[in-house]
Amino acid sequence: MKIKVMIVDDQEILSEGIRSVLSTSDELEVVATACDGQDALEKMKKVLPDVVLLDIRMPNMNGVVTTGEIKALYPDVKVLILTTFDDSDYILSALNNGACGYLLKDIGAPALIDAIKNAYAGDTILPAKIAKKISDAAKMVTSDREIKLRRAYGLSDREVEIALMLYEGFNNRQIASALNLSEGTARNYISAIYMKLGCDNRASAVAAMKEILSA
Repeated sequence: MKIKVMIVDDQEILSEGIRSVLSTSDELEVVATACDGQDALEKMKKVLPDVVLLDIRMPNMNGVVTTGEIKALYPDVKVLILTTFDDSDYILSALNNGACGYLLKDIGAPALIDAIKNAYAGDTILPAKIAKKISDAAKMVTSDREIKLRRAYGLSDREVEIALMLYEGFNNRQIASALNLSEGTARNYISAIYMKLGCDNRASAVAAMKEILSA
């Protein structure tokens, strides 16, 4: 059975180019194209894709908002951002809204096809350039925050880094990808952080850190 793909881009010529690229794979089928987020949501009522390739900057409803709407309505659909913009705010907003990956349009045809297949399989798709953007954004925290967490909980440098990423809303996969860790290693760090904070879940850990960091 082929992986059903929807392409969402306000530039028709780019949509057609992407469709042409994907048609070279026997494992993919483009079932719909849309010109913006609203158009995509309307079309998804009639045909439900497995993977949505989604641009960020579009009229009516941008890619970040559309990602959140798609994931709220269709949690199993994979949303893969494909755009020319590598701004860290876009990247983080899209990932935090449920996107499983973020690609730039300079990607080669074979790599794009592989990315769609890997996204469908459940992988997080973050090329090195994008992962570095996330890591750099995560490091843009004040030393005051780091000092407060070290003093309050005795966290190591790596634990402070991961704790702040948790605080900023990163999920386990995003932390692992950004810091070049395996998901298992990231989970082990997070478990150790919970233990030092005296918490047993993410929500209570974030609440505990908020109390310290806002003091």
